[in-house]
Amino acid sequence: MTERLDKFLSTQTMLSRSEIKKHLAHGKGTVNGKVVWGGNRKIDPEKDEITIFGKKIEYRNDIYIILNKPEGIVCATKDARDKTVTDLLPQELQRKDIFPAGRLDKDSLGMVFITNDGALSHKILSPKKHIPKYYLVKLAKPFINEYINIFNKGMEIDGGEKCLPAHVRQADTLENTAFVELFEGKFHQVKRMFSAVENHVEKLVRIQMGSLAMPAELGIGEHMELLHKDVENLVKITPFDEVFEERRPFFPSYLINNSL
Repeated sequence: MTERLDKFLSTQTMLSRSEIKKHLAHGKGTVNGKVVWGGNRKIDPEKDEITIFGKKIEYRNDIYIILNKPEGIVCATKDARDKTVTDLLPQELQRKDIFPAGRLDKDSLGMVFITNDGALSHKILSPKKHIPKYYLVKLAKPFINEYINIFNKGMEIDGGEKCLPAHVRQADTLENTAFVELFEGKFHQVKRMFSAVENHVEKLVRIQMGSLAMPAELGIGEHMELLHKDVENLVKITPFDEVFEERRPFFPSYLINNSL
């Protein structure tokens, strides 16, 4: 399928249509090694080799990325004050149509899913879907088994907000670390839930969404692209105890890689 060169470049880069028109008029783009002087040239994205400023533009239709977000980075595409999750991506993956599907607090770490697939994002974020998210949480005080029943009943947090039932377990033998499953995403919810049981969250890292886990070896600030068959795990739900046992051997790696 063919399309206009300027349209292709506008979807595959951060350049605007007006910027593309100007750069092409100055001979900054090529198709199959030959300079083109305008954006109306028809190209086949899957067959033709396109460059701008001498850099080859790799055709990507759907983009699926896992990023291990550091502290201090905001889950947005643009921010006037702070660096965003998309700012951390290499230039070849930066384009106008990508966005983080879901939010992770600025001072939290871990898995952020970045995509340009709006339909999939809706599935992930829709309250009707209840896609679970999983967190490792470093607590100020030791984990108490009583938390399990309190979280499971659906607790009330500050401001009188009622939370959906959630799962929590002590993260293996780490007495000050909890493994949490949530089906919603209220503002600072995990912190507020532990505050309601008179504990304090010192650090939090998200390690899984649905049945798709962030690799334990993925370092802070690093990213990885996903295949479509792997992305489908985002909307699959696995019982909490199974997820706990699957992730349990990797808890130490997550904690070390994220400096918890």
